Amino acid sequence: QVQLVESGGGLVQPGGSLRLSCACSGITFRNYVMTWYRQTPGKEREVVASITSGGNTNYADSVKARFTISRDNAKNTVYLQMNSLKAEDTAVYYCNARAWSNYWGQGTQVTVSS
Repeated sequence: QVQLVESGGGLVQPGGSLRLSCACSGITFRNYVMTWYRQTPGKEREVVASITSGGNTNYADSVKARFTISRDNAKNTVYLQMNSLKAEDTAVYYCNARAWSNYWGQGTQVTVSS
């Protein structure tokens, strides 16, 4: 059974930081491209950042220089370090694993508010 379990979300003030984690099981993690998405009510899910099996990364323009995606293949976990958070970063953040199959986590809420 494949499971992707996100954690680390919560309420943070503008300018603060959070670190999201996505622990994966049931897949050969090192073979998968891992992507963080986010979604707010009434909007489509959007890509935040991705990392390939080889460690190549890509970021949405809105988060470049503020967010960092990384992976630990020994722990089957992908991370998203989020710094200098803004109100517009408020969303549900989802972890995605993609190779020949496509899997999603259940999401974790991030709220940036004073």
